[in-house]
Amino acid sequence: MLSRRRLVQTFALAAGAASLGSTAAPAGEPTLDQLARAKGMRFGSAVGYMGRMSPFHDVAYRELVARECGVFVCENETKWQHLRRDPSKPYDFRAADEMFAWAQGHGMALRGHTLLWFEPKWLPVWVNALNYGAKDGEAATQLLTEHIRTTCSHFGERIESWDVVNEAVHPDTGEMHGNVFSAPFGGGSEGGVAQIDLAFRLAREHAPKAQLVYNDYMNWGTASAKHRGGVLRLLTELKRRGTPVQALGIQAHISPHGKPGTTDDEPIERASQWRRFLDDVQALGLDLLVTEFDVNDRRTPADIAQRDAAVAAHARDWLDVTLAAPRLNRFLCWGLSNKYTWLHGFDPREDKLPKRGLPYDDEFNPTPLRQALADAMRAMPAR
Repeated sequence: MLSRRRLVQTFALAAGAASLGSTAAPAGEPTLDQLARAKGMRFGSAVGYMGRMSPFHDVAYRELVARECGVFVCENETKWQHLRRDPSKPYDFRAADEMFAWAQGHGMALRGHTLLWFEPKWLPVWVNALNYGAKDGEAATQLLTEHIRTTCSHFGERIESWDVVNEAVHPDTGEMHGNVFSAPFGGGSEGGVAQIDLAFRLAREHAPKAQLVYNDYMNWGTASAKHRGGVLRLLTELKRRGTPVQALGIQAHISPHGKPGTTDDEPIERASQWRRFLDDVQALGLDLLVTEFDVNDRRTPADIAQRDAAVAAHARDWLDVTLAAPRLNRFLCWGLSNKYTWLHGFDPREDKLPKRGLPYDDEFNPTPLRQALADAMRAMPAR
């Protein structure tokens, strides 16, 4: 459940915005990146090149990204399954190069996402078809080495931060996922940790100046306790092995009502669990990044003012805890406008209404979530 006071305050803001119709951001209002930089952090967003109406080719949307952001990441265009769909053909970096050139031309720092998306369903089809066995360690090592060397060497020092490994921990059990590389690296949990260790060492070799990140979507609340525990165990083991992991990426696909079929925690307990997890990660000597922030409003009311209020209030509660973490240094949304959110297709509402979980609406006008982000950044401690 949301903080009642927070929800009432935010509903008043949302109702006022709705009564005014479409509004532009106030003249002279600092950008989100300016607000973040004032406290020693940076703000940015993911942008997609293809897919739903191609946001990168929307000039007005690019202008919004250029205005608000100081950090840029490609939504899909640097993933293995995009760069090399066919092993008989060379890597295709054209989309990513075009996007990065544009972002650098607007003074943005670049993030790379992701060198190894762990789950089989997100690996290239041809990689899964290799069907490696326990005796194929040399071949598996050679393939991972080729991919990470080729990708990191191509982008070079343009990339300031790499999501080296993405989503290796099962959210329901806290155990490691298995994939085609697990058996040749020892099988079971060891096969997972060993390939992750290799991926980070290869990334350090071929991207020596980049920040190296493990990225996952654990969340606050009891429903995500096993996921958090599994991620913390993985990070602890990587640090024990001397793996050059430097940060945890927090995807932050949050929701006011959690997963269907689960009971929402009280706000105080939920915040306490999340704060403890962030403290434990930082105690390992790791930095934190929010890498993919958005709010899933699937189970909120149809009324726009009520829905926007619920989204902004829940976000502010989460932001106040998360932004207090002293080692959090980057904050990226997974898109800026509801027009292009991936949630339309991934997890649609039962009433078929468009999702409203990003800081700008379909017409690129600010939503109450944008105000919640700005207010939380103003209130957060300096790094």
